[in-house]
Amino acid sequence: MIKNLEMAIGYRFRNIQLLQNALTHSSYANERWHNSLLSNERLEFLGDSVLGMLVAEYLYKTFPDRPEGELTRMRADMVCEHTLAAVANKIGLGEHLMLGHGEERLGGRSRESILADATESVIAACFLDGGLEAAEQFVQKFILVEVPVTRLNNMDYKTALQELVQQKKNQVLSYALVGQSGPDHDKLFDVAVSLNGSVVGTGSGRSKKRAEQMAAKAAIEKLFPDHR
Repeated sequence: MIKNLEMAIGYRFRNIQLLQNALTHSSYANERWHNSLLSNERLEFLGDSVLGMLVAEYLYKTFPDRPEGELTRMRADMVCEHTLAAVANKIGLGEHLMLGHGEERLGGRSRESILADATESVIAACFLDGGLEAAEQFVQKFILVEVPVTRLNNMDYKTALQELVQQKKNQVLSYALVGQSGPDHDKLFDVAVSLNGSVVGTGSGRSKKRAEQMAAKAAIEKLFPDHR
């Protein structure tokens, strides 16, 4: 079965355990081994950085006339949760995931956050197994096929907020996790964003990144209601 996934990816692993690790959700690792370190979370951490670097390099070389802020928004669109989940669906990643019973019942195989994290984990597995060339092959095949040149699909509210507040000097933005609820396999995170020490927006999400984006969105709506 895992060979079918290798075929979909277009890469054959020398160390198949790396791919198996990339498919292991924390809910499964906690239920079976009581050890989240055996899940794909560490691979996700590495894959996020590898993906970001490869996309940034591509955009830097491909669009020499675009300013830093625009390149940042383009990269955010290309590596966002929705985009990565779409890649996972394209290669049938969800059906290969190892999930705990609770996450299985809650429909984890189709949850965007889980699919996006798994995609990053697979990129990391390719990187560790075959080096940067293997990771780049995956990214070129599935991520760089549709570059948002003009209209962005995913708004990077954190970057937009940063650019708006920097129109004035000495403005300091900070994000803080103010709460979380739910079991490990289905947590909801609450984040507050502050401007010069005062809270200007709050947001919630199934990941800290998503909660930060929602907090930034709320801040933009409050501080810059006319912004489009």
